[in-house]
Amino acid sequence: MTPRTGLVLLALLTAGRLWLASVLPLVPDEAYYWVWSRSLAAGYLDHPPMVALWIRLGTELAGQGALGIRLLGPVSAALGSVLLWDAAERLFPGRRAGLAAAALLNATLLMGVGAVLMTPDTPLLFFWTATLWAAARIAMGGGPAWWLIAGVCAGLAMASKYTGVFLPLGLGLFALIAMPRALRHPAPWLGVLAAALVFLPVVAWNADHGWAGFARQGGRVAHWQPERAATFLAELVAGQAGLATPGVFVLCIVGTVWAIRRTAARARDPAWMLLAALSVPPMLMFLQHAIGDRVQGNWPAIVYPAAVVAAAGLTAPAWRRWIAPSCAIGFAVTLAVSAHVVSGWPVLPGARDPAARQMFGWPDLAARVEVARLAAGADFVAAEPYGLAAELAWWLPPGSKVVAIGPHWETFALPRAPGTGRGLLIRPERYSGPPAPEDWRAPTAAARLARTWGGEDIEGYAVFLGSTGPLASVLPAR
Repeated sequence: MTPRTGLVLLALLTAGRLWLASVLPLVPDEAYYWVWSRSLAAGYLDHPPMVALWIRLGTELAGQGALGIRLLGPVSAALGSVLLWDAAERLFPGRRAGLAAAALLNATLLMGVGAVLMTPDTPLLFFWTATLWAAARIAMGGGPAWWLIAGVCAGLAMASKYTGVFLPLGLGLFALIAMPRALRHPAPWLGVLAAALVFLPVVAWNADHGWAGFARQGGRVAHWQPERAATFLAELVAGQAGLATPGVFVLCIVGTVWAIRRTAARARDPAWMLLAALSVPPMLMFLQHAIGDRVQGNWPAIVYPAAVVAAAGLTAPAWRRWIAPSCAIGFAVTLAVSAHVVSGWPVLPGARDPAARQMFGWPDLAARVEVARLAAGADFVAAEPYGLAAELAWWLPPGSKVVAIGPHWETFALPRAPGTGRGLLIRPERYSGPPAPEDWRAPTAAARLARTWGGEDIEGYAVFLGSTGPLASVLPAR
């Protein structure tokens, strides 16, 4: 395949992703991040602010719809693919590694879904790739300005998700093992300073809010279960094999192992050293985490840009022949999943279908909630958890005020509910017992509601009449 053909296919792939972005219903996390974009801040309880900034820019350009929220996802995936292509060509000249690396990354289900949905991983993956692109210039003898560019990109990655911190760590490790003399010059340190300055507003926000974001991420180790290590490790491997698709996963493993071997053998090859330095630290962290807790499937996404470049740099004919069929299988799997969610036909009944749990049935649920609100004479609708509240804010008509309850919203600069008036609280039935007294006062149970699809219940909801507590926040209307 020629580079021109590859670019044409990338353009067609981007057009298809933009179409998918416009027609797929928002998942709860996307609706939640849309709320962030309507209340911009330098940080949030769950993540740094980049996803909110991207949604705000997208909705300013394309309007308050699904396409506006997701606009920068397909666009950044296309631009990131070009940057990855260039990085691989520079690290492995003459091997046609650029096209192979870009194809392998885009063939993963992780990228196929991540390029359409808007989550913090979307800007993180783009800025991670941009940092790799700048670092490839450094590894191949580029000038000192590339250290500054790499630092800015790394800072933007950290402002997207806290795991972006592995970028400056990886670049520091690379400099230490591959070009220690560079550390005697100011350029790498100016890159560190640039990354720190970009990330500084996130640190300042945390300082002003009792280090809430840092504490929340650090709290993930609170429920340590080493007795389940074998289960968690098996889930990690199986999950990544599925999300990367099996052929791409094997190639990434082989490429990364080869990068580690070349580095350990002191081959003094800066290309392999760079890829090992950007891959090994986060991989070790995820493996360590899996010893006592579950690693979410999207977390290791940051490993894949360097891993696919390493796979594309392999020279053994057997592995080179595996690239094309692995990409074909990956794109076929992504196409099948896309067809499933677009058609709206659950593969499994009700809540057993993962796409249905996230995407299906929200408009009908909102319509039932509005009917129940009017029948009860309620002034507003309240909801927990945050994803349910955000979905109702997105789907309910503008005249229906939506209030989110619970301490999760304490750090938001949103209007507070007055604590008076009659409201209708919606919460999942899986929550045991009545709502907490500080969140919902004088609760009176009402008829349950359900989110359904294809005649099956996806989730049931308990309904309570009452009034809000002091931490309730009024969500923006669509």
